[in-house]
Amino acid sequence: MDLVRPEEVMAELDQQVAAGRSYLVANHNLHSLYLLPRHGELADFFASADLIEIDSTPLIAFARLLGLPARPFHRCTYLDWRDHFWSLADRRGWRVFYLGGAPGVAQIAAGRISRLYPGATIAVADGYFDAAEASEDNRTVLEQVRAFGPHILMVGMGMPRQEQWILRNRAALPPCVILPVGAAFDYEADAQKAAPRWMGRAGLEWLFRLTADPKRLWRRYCLEPWFLVGPALRDIGDAIAQRRFMARRSSGRRPVSEPVPVQGGLDLGEDGAQPALPAELQEDLIVQGPETRLVDRQEA
Repeated sequence: MDLVRPEEVMAELDQQVAAGRSYLVANHNLHSLYLLPRHGELADFFASADLIEIDSTPLIAFARLLGLPARPFHRCTYLDWRDHFWSLADRRGWRVFYLGGAPGVAQIAAGRISRLYPGATIAVADGYFDAAEASEDNRTVLEQVRAFGPHILMVGMGMPRQEQWILRNRAALPPCVILPVGAAFDYEADAQKAAPRWMGRAGLEWLFRLTADPKRLWRRYCLEPWFLVGPALRDIGDAIAQRRFMARRSSGRRPVSEPVPVQGGLDLGEDGAQPALPAELQEDLIVQGPETRLVDRQEA
């Protein structure tokens, strides 16, 4: 997993789109860790990813318990970077293809987003198709994606279906940034309610989602975590053996000549503190404007 902030993910996407590369961003959370040993293809999917976000506040808290340099601002998911993403797509003129959701839902979401960010060109296809690699449905979807020529391909068909589809079809896709985003357009179309971001930061998003849809999610949030107790205890044992369990990482005593520790090539900053952004990102942050539309900080 890569310790990256949402704004760093957006900077990476911007660079990859500009370079015209194929680039895969994956997400790890407790659900993906539960599924990993139960779906062989998932291991191959994560091994092929160019960047792996941490989409879980509990995972970040557990990493800190193990003495690893994770920070709360390293939590990354669509809801954390959606506004920055669509602002970039608007200004850069990106073509975004969204694959997933029930028939009609993605169209509603695309219409709403297009009204706010007219510079982005959005195409959609629902996720209700035969995803078997050799099926006629699948060939049709691939032809639609290739004909559109997206800069960004969002796949929102739920885990592990979306990851399996990406892995099986990546070689047939045009060069683009690929993002598995789950129910992203369901949120944009109000087909599902998104948890307030303070609940995400507090590690309570699971509770909001469980309350909203208990029949579908009770197993994920009430049963699956218990299957992770064994691996978690092994990780704790390793951390104790390496004398880093509950170790507080601080840069306060670091000599001036010693570099700040990095992971994934990104500055982690001092313990518990939000590190300064790279200069190229300072001008690209977005803030809430007086209306619902997001604007550049310079313009604001």
